[in-house]
Amino acid sequence: MFVETKKKSYGWKGFFPLIVFLLVYLGSGLFYTAMGLGGDAFKQVPRVTGLVAALLVSMLMGGKERNLEYRMDTFCKGMANEGTMIMIAVFLLAGAFSGVAKAMGGVEATANLGLSLVPAQFLMGGIFLISAFAATAMGTSMGTISAIGPIAVAVAEGANLNMAIAIGSVLGGAMFGDNLSMISDTTIAATRGCGCEMRDKFKMNGLMALIAAIVTVVLLTIVSPGAELTGDFSYDIVKVIPYLFILVFALTGCNVFVLLLAGVIVAGVIGFATGAFTLPGFAQAITNGMAGMYEICIVTLLMRGIGGVAEELGAIDWMVGKMVSRVKTRKGAEYMTAGMVSLFDLALANNTIAILMASPLVRPLAAEHNIAPKRMASLLDIFSCIVQGIIPHGGQILLCITLTELSPFAIMGANFYVYILAVVSLATIQFGLMRTKEEKEGIKMYDENEEVIALKK
Repeated sequence: MFVETKKKSYGWKGFFPLIVFLLVYLGSGLFYTAMGLGGDAFKQVPRVTGLVAALLVSMLMGGKERNLEYRMDTFCKGMANEGTMIMIAVFLLAGAFSGVAKAMGGVEATANLGLSLVPAQFLMGGIFLISAFAATAMGTSMGTISAIGPIAVAVAEGANLNMAIAIGSVLGGAMFGDNLSMISDTTIAATRGCGCEMRDKFKMNGLMALIAAIVTVVLLTIVSPGAELTGDFSYDIVKVIPYLFILVFALTGCNVFVLLLAGVIVAGVIGFATGAFTLPGFAQAITNGMAGMYEICIVTLLMRGIGGVAEELGAIDWMVGKMVSRVKTRKGAEYMTAGMVSLFDLALANNTIAILMASPLVRPLAAEHNIAPKRMASLLDIFSCIVQGIIPHGGQILLCITLTELSPFAIMGANFYVYILAVVSLATIQFGLMRTKEEKEGIKMYDENEEVIALKK
């Protein structure tokens, strides 16, 4: 038990643990980049190590009125709140579904289905759409690039097409899906952080992404000539069903836990029926899929814990005070949201972590200007994915470099989709578009504690 006394506020200094994290992770990455390690530079000191360093610093802060036991208690409370635990559970279930769907051949079937339907004259636009569908279904941009990238490279080499545009088409489609997918970690983080349903964010986000995608396909068709696809693109349509199941039922508002568990069962049944795996293989696929989410779960826990320390030290109140004093309008709040998550992603090269860091900071702005939670979630997800698709030290571009041996700048310049999405999204901010019915009618969407009020549908 602690006697409640007024404790010193550290203001901006409360962010010092997070600053240490940035210095350790980003600083080491830049150092090893300068040493010539290229794509492996940011792997030398993993982000979890940087977060551990930040944790150690947070344990040293607080002064005499906050002893070590109090500091640990503060860290654990920040780490273990309800929203964080739900997010972790969803991450793990999404990993389980992805693992089982991949093990039963869903990734290859989805890719080949799209490739078999591409008209020759719309090849690059078709590759973009295939990548977009695959990423939306699978919830992973890296997995999409790994699956579709080699095919796009082979097509570009065989038909003597522009390699940068070929891989840029894959990258753009991958970021489209990473931004929209119901099982993407960015979607999970954004919706949980802003307090909205995934289907609501999907609808808000989807219109902007659809406009950008249509313009991208037209542009790719204009700048790149057609060519014939060669190779065996056979597929079993039944193996695409689990992804379609997730997409369709997510839009009905099905509970995310029920949805993902049902998805695992559907993918498992198809895997058994087609002989893709046995019972041990099914169990191992679930475990392997979850294992792929372990790092983001650990990062989420540590980040939330350190964020809880920053809040208790007064850093969040200081930041909110500075933002609120400078942001006077809804437009300003939306620009601040876009800028903050973009800055975090530029520094961290991880859009999920950028969303985790930005969402609690921009929540007060949303409440102050009564901006719909689904609009805030969309902005966080969109701008984190835009930046992730153009930074040379991001995992997606590093993977594209590995596949093509092109310079990062050539790939960045050919990722047309993210630039078009940026223009569309900024236009909605500048001209006050995408306002919800509740916003137009002045219906209050947040309570005095900045928590989202459940509105009648």
